[in-house]
Amino acid sequence: MTAPAGTVRLDGRRIIVTGGASGMGAGLVERFPGLGADVVSMDVTADEGARIAEKAGARFLRCDVTDPVSVESATAEAVGLLGGLDVLVHAAGIAPGSPAESTPFEMWNRVLTVNATGTFLTNQAAFAHLREAGGQILNFASAAGVSGLPGKAAYAASKGAVVAWTRTAAQEWGRYGITVNAIAPAIWTPMYDTTRASMTPEQLADHDAFMARAVPLGGKLGDVERDFVPVMAFLAGEGARFMTGQIFSVDGGTLMVR
Repeated sequence: MTAPAGTVRLDGRRIIVTGGASGMGAGLVERFPGLGADVVSMDVTADEGARIAEKAGARFLRCDVTDPVSVESATAEAVGLLGGLDVLVHAAGIAPGSPAESTPFEMWNRVLTVNATGTFLTNQAAFAHLREAGGQILNFASAAGVSGLPGKAAYAASKGAVVAWTRTAAQEWGRYGITVNAIAPAIWTPMYDTTRASMTPEQLADHDAFMARAVPLGGKLGDVERDFVPVMAFLAGEGARFMTGQIFSVDGGTLMVR
C-alpha cells in the first residue's frame, strides 16, 4: 500500500508498532514499510498480526501489553531484530462502552489495565532502549480523554491517564532526547464498519447526522491512507524532534486542542 504523494519518507527508521493486528495500528504496519521504515508489529492477536506484518514486509511478535514480562521481552526482541530503536508507536487499546453509573468493576479494571497500564509498560520498555541516543514515543490518546465521552466512562478515564502520563514523561525524558507525544485520532477503520453494520437504518441516520455536525472538516471520520498515515509519518520522522508533550488531534477538527 502506498501513502499519498508528499508523505515524509521514513528510510532507515526503526519502529515498533503495538496494536498492529487491527485498526489504525494495522494501518501503520501496512504502510510504514513502503515509506522505508523497518517495522516490528506487536499484538496479543498473533495469527492476524503475523499475517498483516508478513504481507506488508514487516515482522511480528506476540505481546500482551498488560503483562510486564511480555512487554519487556517482546520489546527487547524487537530491538534486537531492528538493530536498535528510533520510534515506538503505541496504538494498542480497547474501547468498550458503559454508562458511568453502571460500569462494572471488571470492565473498569480491564480498560484501565490495557489502555493506561499498557501505555506505562510499553513506554518504560522503550525508554530503556532510547535513553542513550534519543527517539520518539507516540501514544494513542483520544478526544474522550480530554473532553469526556458519555457512554464510555472507563475508556475516557483511561485515555485521560494516557494524556497525563504522556505530558509527564515528555518533561522527564526530554533530557535524554526522547520526545513523547499523544495522538487523538478519529479515523475510519474496519471496526467502525462493524459498528455501523450493527445499527438500524434509523440509528445510522442519526449517527451520520451527528458526525456531520461534530466533524467540521468533511463531516465523517478520516481515511487511514489519506488523512492519518502522512501525519504519523511526519511525527515518526526526524523533522518532529522539537515537539513534545503535545496532543495531535487528527480528527477533522473535532478536538481543538488548547
